[in-house]
Amino acid sequence: MEAGPSLPHNVLGVHDTLRFGLPTFKSDALPAHPAQVIQESNEKYQANTKRFLMEKAYGTALPFQMQMEQQILSKFQRPPGLLPSSMLGLESLTGALDEMGFEDSFGNPLESESYVPVDMHHAMEVRLGLAKGPASRSFF
Repeated sequence: MEAGPSLPHNVLGVHDTLRFGLPTFKSDALPAHPAQVIQESNEKYQANTKRFLMEKAYGTALPFQMQMEQQILSKFQRPPGLLPSSMLGLESLTGALDEMGFEDSFGNPLESESYVPVDMHHAMEVRLGLAKGPASRSFF
């Protein structure tokens, strides 16, 4: 007697419960706050508007050159561990150095007492494609 077609037991991939805790799909699917959605869509709108205006003023070559430089500068990162990547070149190219962020006025969240450092070995496995899942734990 032949069995019918079988589905794999874990369709979504392997979840390491010891490292990341129990999986919750609600926290992965929903944004943290409704203002977060507005802020992210506003950043995309401003970037598209800036690119359109530069294309009209300077031609099509400048926006493409800036996009290539942005892709190059976004790839330079430190290995995961104690020191996070500052991405200073990318921040200077995009103009993020001129903006006041949360960490400028209230302190860096990475320096708080509730911060759990990233497991360096697992983060490198994720970056190299040897492991699945987020690079850091999703619970404190």
